[in-house]
Parts: sequence; structure tokens; C-alpha cells
Amino acid sequence: MLNRLPTRLKGYLITGAGVVMLSPDALIVKDTDVDVPVFVFWRALLMCLVVTLLASWRYKRELPDAIRRCGSAIWICPLAIATSSWVFVAANRLTAAGNVLVIQNMAPLIAGIIGLLFFQQKLRLQTWVVILLCIAGAVMMLSGEMQAGNPMGLLIAAILPISMAINTTVASAQKGIDTTVLLPFAGIAMIIPAILLGGVALPGWEDMKRILLLGLVFLPAAYYLIQSGPRYITGAEVSLMLILETLLGTLLVWWWVGELPTTMAFIGGGLILLTLSGSALLDLIRINIKARRGVPGARIPPP
Repeated sequence: MLNRLPTRLKGYLITGAGVVMLSPDALIVKDTDVDVPVFVFWRALLMCLVVTLLASWRYKRELPDAIRRCGSAIWICPLAIATSSWVFVAANRLTAAGNVLVIQNMAPLIAGIIGLLFFQQKLRLQTWVVILLCIAGAVMMLSGEMQAGNPMGLLIAAILPISMAINTTVASAQKGIDTTVLLPFAGIAMIIPAILLGGVALPGWEDMKRILLLGLVFLPAAYYLIQSGPRYITGAEVSLMLILETLLGTLLVWWWVGELPTTMAFIGGGLILLTLSGSALLDLIRINIKARRGVPGARIPPP
């Protein structure tokens, strides 16, 4: 069924599913009491094991060829993924979480600029408008948490959307090549700093159960699906879908921890949902019009 969907719709659905799987990450981080290097070490190690097994099972003896087909992304994407992971942790230690998330949500805008300048990836006016509206919604959601932070923390946080945008845009520029085979290298790039910072320690069993759930189930699925997204849509559009993590993560923390979002958070979340839903509806209408005109590849298959 998925293979019969229009390419762009397939890309949005795959990426959106990845964001849903990623959304418990913030909740589990908040619900554990483990030093950051220890948490990152186990989080990355477990994720790395699963995605390595998945890549080996999928490609078997052809895995080395699949990796070589990724071209320059072989080293760019893993380093960008690892950088965004560690920068997120470091920035949150130095400044307010709201500051970090607002800066992180600039990723789709930066990805659009990188794609335009370096890979000639032109976005529709509709996509630029959606990006700006979703960023506005994310800022509204986090306005109550934003604070004047440590300048060093803000400077480090500024690296976060750049590294995220580099990964999604470079992966998208590979023209349909599967870059999920590079995820094990990203895991290794996360693990090495954790080891150097003393992260090789065993957490308590209650915390370890949460980390096992995150590292063996949620993270591998999330990284795999999100890294698959650039095969079908641009890096800016993949980064745009990641804004949903702000909304879903906030709702999960509200449900589990009981931290009631502010009125502005509800308004901002509503703006994000309305914007993405409206954009998807316009795309479906456009596809239907093309299908009636007989444009090849525009037909929507029956349910």
C-alpha cells in the first residue's frame, strides 16, 4: 500500500511516523535520574546495535555497496546526527530548555536555505509559508519557558539546527539513496564522547528499563524512519516534520508528569496542526486535480 502512494505523501507519512516514535524521548529523559554521559552512552549503544542488525539483515552481503552508494554522506550525515545529539544535551545544561527548543525549530528554515544554496533544491512558496507558520507556532508553545540564558549555551544551541539541517539536506541530495545504512556510524560517533566522559556505567534497574525501551524500540524506529524521509522529500520538509516533536513531546510530558501546558502552548500547538493539516489538504486537492487531468504518477490509489 505504501509503495503505491504519491512520493511526497509517502515521505511525509514515513517522517511523521518517525517523529511519533521519537516523541517519548523527552519524556523518558525527564523521567530518569541518570548522568548525561551514562544516559547518552546506553541510549546510543542500544540504538546502534539495533540499526546495525537491521542494516545487516536488509542488505546482507550488499551492505558495503549500499554504504558506498551514499557518497559524501558517508561521513557528513553521521557526524551531523552525532553533533545534534550532543549539542542538544550540552545546550540544555547551559541554558533553558525553552531556548534550546526554539532555536532547534529553526532547522527547517536553515535546511531550506542550505538546499537552495548548495543543492539547488527549490521549495514551493507554500512550503516556505508552512515553515514560517510552524516556527511561529513552536515559539508560541515555548514562550512560557524561554528565559535569558547563558550566552555560551545559546551559542552552542545555535549549532543544533545547523547540524540537523545538514543531515536532512545532505541525505535528501543523494537522490533516493538509502542513508539509513549510515546510522550505525552515527551511533559510534555518539558513543565515543560518552566513553571519554565516563559514561560507561550501569544505571539503576528502574532507569535502565526506561533506557532499554528507548534504545531498543523507540530510537531505532525513529532514526530509521526519519532518515528514510529524505529519500522522498527535501531536507527542509523533513526538518519541518520534526517540529511536531515539540508538540507531541509537550503533550506526553503533560499526560505522564502532569505539567499543564500554558494557553500559548495550546494556541501554538493548534497553529502547527492547522498549518500542517491545511498544507496536506492542499497537496491532496492538487494531486486530485492532476489525476483528473491524467498527469502520470498523480493518481491516488483506492483505500
